[in-house]
Amino acid sequence: MSIKDRLERKTQGLIPPVKGEAGLLGGGGSAGPMRTGPGQMLMVNSLMKESNERVAVLEERLKQFDGALPAMLIDPSRIDLSKWANRIDASFSTAAFEALKAEITDTGGNVQPIKVRPSGVVPDRFEIIFGHRRHRACLELGLPVLAVVESVTDAELFKQMDRENRARENLSPWEQGMMYRQALQDRLFVSRDQLAREIGVDPGNLSKALRLADLDEVVVKAFDSPLDLQYRWAKPLADALLHDRARVMQAIQALAEAPSAGKRPKDVFDRLVGASALEVRVEQVRVGKRVVAELQADGDKVTVRFALGAVNAAAYDRLRDFLKVELFGN
Repeated sequence: MSIKDRLERKTQGLIPPVKGEAGLLGGGGSAGPMRTGPGQMLMVNSLMKESNERVAVLEERLKQFDGALPAMLIDPSRIDLSKWANRIDASFSTAAFEALKAEITDTGGNVQPIKVRPSGVVPDRFEIIFGHRRHRACLELGLPVLAVVESVTDAELFKQMDRENRARENLSPWEQGMMYRQALQDRLFVSRDQLAREIGVDPGNLSKALRLADLDEVVVKAFDSPLDLQYRWAKPLADALLHDRARVMQAIQALAEAPSAGKRPKDVFDRLVGASALEVRVEQVRVGKRVVAELQADGDKVTVRFALGAVNAAAYDRLRDFLKVELFGN
């Protein structure tokens, strides 16, 4: 029913017909001008103003939902994981995931919908576009999952999933790299450059993620979890395995035989790339009360920083000769 029809219904009977008006009282006299009381006219004007204001509010609200898709409750057992989803089981054993389950329990379901697409293979089944953690939480809690259904291409599914992952609970670097590698292997994108451009990530960061995904499995398994791997470790680990595989394999064997020792991710990394496990040490060199230099030892790397003006030309020559002759005997 239109607004006009509803308004006519609300005002019906407020303006009484005049005797003799044709079609109103059945009389056949000539129709005269409609007579109304001032109070009745004010009421009509008030109702019309109120209706117009409500229409304006409703139109403004409708603009917010322009192009929006309706959400529906779906049995989570009817929803399959995306083939490009790379969250490992360890991702669902974290404190953050337990907090998400508690929140969904308190609210009786996921307030923020996940997004799915029709399976296209099996009727009445769906595939996740994004929202794997919320889907898993509802599945474990035995609750229906609130979902928006949209038919999208494989490439669009991947882009939406990647954007959502980076905006919410990020995938670990290794999981991100595995997802990107799978997308390239499946030819969703013709090149790394196109993938980086389409998903809006820095090409350098994309390369680091892919380098992690390409690490030898023996290196990945040396860590307690691949979730421990960091982007900046990819190249040193790959280089260590390439240039001295025997030493890296010996380090991995030693870690496996002594699982309780040196298993912090950084310690494992240092063992594999050949760095010593020494803590960073910083010492100041003083002459009288003045600090003239600072020594920093980080593993097998030693850095010397001199205070401004502490080394003149003559001192520079003596320092060079000391390093060549006294320290390195050359």
